[in-house]
Amino acid sequence: MSHFLDLADLQGEDLRHLLDAGAARKAARAGLPKGAVDADAPLAGHVLAMIFEKPSTRTRLSFDLGMRQLGGQTMVLNQSDMQLGRGESISDTAQVISRFADVAMLRTGPHETLSELARHAQIPVINGLTAHSHPCQIVADLMTFEEHKGRLNGQRLAWLGDGNNVAVSFVHAAALLDFELALAVPDSFAVPPAEIEAARAKGAKITLCETAEAAATGASALITDCWVSMSDDPATAEKRAASFAPYQVTQALMDLGDDPIFLHCLPAYRDSEVSAQVMDGPRSVVFDEAENRAHAQKAVLLYCMGKLHA
Repeated sequence: MSHFLDLADLQGEDLRHLLDAGAARKAARAGLPKGAVDADAPLAGHVLAMIFEKPSTRTRLSFDLGMRQLGGQTMVLNQSDMQLGRGESISDTAQVISRFADVAMLRTGPHETLSELARHAQIPVINGLTAHSHPCQIVADLMTFEEHKGRLNGQRLAWLGDGNNVAVSFVHAAALLDFELALAVPDSFAVPPAEIEAARAKGAKITLCETAEAAATGASALITDCWVSMSDDPATAEKRAASFAPYQVTQALMDLGDDPIFLHCLPAYRDSEVSAQVMDGPRSVVFDEAENRAHAQKAVLLYCMGKLHA
């Protein structure tokens, strides 16, 4: 049984197998209806429990469709549907879910909620998002990058804006594969230094840049995320927007890169973290990226179930 909680838990060959398997599965489905089951149906008879304590569009769609394409079935559990929301312990919930499903995905806030669920579950647990990290997103992002720009080896990827959970998972990935990660992040929203130090200790090439322009120069991809979350009050939202304004992805920034693509995990807010010109322009691959969440999740599910074949 293999949990999928953080990319930092993986070896480089694991992440490479995930990327190759996602790409191979996508290629094998060319021309098929979205509801058609993969020819080998590797997870036939298996059930995925999807637990949502945070709102979701792409995570919900991609895991549900991905599991169905693998031949399995899904159960959706929202916070309001569960006793967990009324005080049942995470350990008890984990043991109950283990009796009804073969694998579980949790999208939550505190990373410790995910860790505790995994400690007590008798089935693999997948990180669908926590406040700390978002590893499934990065598998899809790197898969999308390689579709458009070739192998990651020696390439420079620029992250601009918030040093959030997605940025942390990019730092984890940089320790596993041979690419440079250039970070341009305001000091007050920086990726935790301990995460960068740990990644560098594993060989990650991470460049901390003073400006967005410095990060974008020579980059094969410019990557960002939204500046304000739904939970932010107006004062917090205004403060964050002011801090991140110099990091907006504009056409001028794109022109500094090496024919770069633009990546964003979505939802995106045009003329906030990214200009409409870039978001809707020819170098934007955000909807390929969104689609690839399904193919990436399939690779993750197969990894957790011991059936990953690149």
